[in-house]
Amino acid sequence: MTAAPAVRLTGYAHGGGCACKIPPGELEDVVRGLMPSASTPREGELLVGLEDGDDAAAVRIRDGLALIATTDFFTPVVDDPYDWGRIAATNALSDVYAMGGRPVIALNLLCWPRDVLPYDLAAEVLRGGLDVADLAGCHVAGGHSVDDPEPKYGMAVTGTADPGQLIRNDAARPGTPLTLTKPLGLGVLNNRHKATGEAFDAAIAVMTTLNAEASRAAVAAGVRAGTDVTGFGLLGHAHKLARASGVTAVIDGGAVPFLDGAREAARDGYVPGGSRRNLDWVRPHARLDVDEDTALLLADAQTSGGLLLAGEIPGHPVIGELVAAEDGMTLRVT
Repeated sequence: MTAAPAVRLTGYAHGGGCACKIPPGELEDVVRGLMPSASTPREGELLVGLEDGDDAAAVRIRDGLALIATTDFFTPVVDDPYDWGRIAATNALSDVYAMGGRPVIALNLLCWPRDVLPYDLAAEVLRGGLDVADLAGCHVAGGHSVDDPEPKYGMAVTGTADPGQLIRNDAARPGTPLTLTKPLGLGVLNNRHKATGEAFDAAIAVMTTLNAEASRAAVAAGVRAGTDVTGFGLLGHAHKLARASGVTAVIDGGAVPFLDGAREAARDGYVPGGSRRNLDWVRPHARLDVDEDTALLLADAQTSGGLLLAGEIPGHPVIGELVAAEDGMTLRVT
C-alpha cells in the first residue's frame, strides 16, 4: 500500500468508478422501448445495438469490417489523478476488446470543477489516459469538457473488428466453459480507499491492465460470446449474457479469484451501494448456494475488470460453465 496524495480526488465524488452506474434494473426501465425507426435509411448494417445490453455498438460498414463504438466515464475511483486517468482509459477501451475488436481512436470526456480543483490535476488525468491509449496503439484526438461540480473522466472510443468474429451477449451455447480473466474485489477495495485513504497497488495494477491480450486470445480460440465485468458485477454481467443467450450460467464460487484484502474489506463493511443493488437485481433470477458475503463479492461493482468469456482461454481460470436454461433461472452459484 502507498500513501494517498495531498488532494483526495475521491472526496469530491458521491461514489467511485463504475459503482456509480445507474442500477441495471432502473437503467433497463429507462431505455426500454427506445428503438430507432426501422423505416429510416442509415449507413451500414447495425450488428449489435441496444437489444441485449452489449458492451458496445457494432455496425458493418463493408465486407470484413465492422465499426465498434462505445463510451465510458466515471467519477474518481482513486486519489492519484494520473492513476485515475489510466484506470478510466483502460476501462473505456475494454468495451472494444470485450467485443473482439481493436481500438483505433479515442476522444477525451472531462468534467471538472474549475473553481475548486487546479488544472494541473486535470492535466495529470489526461496524461494518464493518453499513456494508456499509447500502450493500446490507439489515437487520442481531442474530446469535450464541461465545468462540473463533480470531477469525471473517460473516453469515447471507436474501434474495428471482423464482423464474423464479434464477441457478444447473445451467442452463448450450453456446454461451454466460462473463463474470467481478472480477479474480483475492485469495488470493495476502492470503497475502502475512498473511506480511509489506503491505496491498494494490486488493485490499481489490475485496473490499469488492458484486456487486449485476453481479447486476442479469445478471438483466436473462436470465442463468440462474452462481456467485460464492470459496474454490474460478475453476477450482473453473467445474468445479462445468460438471459440474452437463453442459457443458465453455473458459477463455482470457489473457483473465482479475488484480490488480496477483498474479503476483509467486505467483512469490514466497505461494500459499495452499487454492489448491493447488483445482488438485489439478480437474486430473483438466481439460485445462490453461497453465503451472503460471497454473494456480495460476486456481485461487487468492478471498475476496469476483466473479461467473462464463453470458452477456455489458456492462463486464466475456468469459473463455471453454461448449461441449458433451468426453470427460468439465468444463474446458479455453488
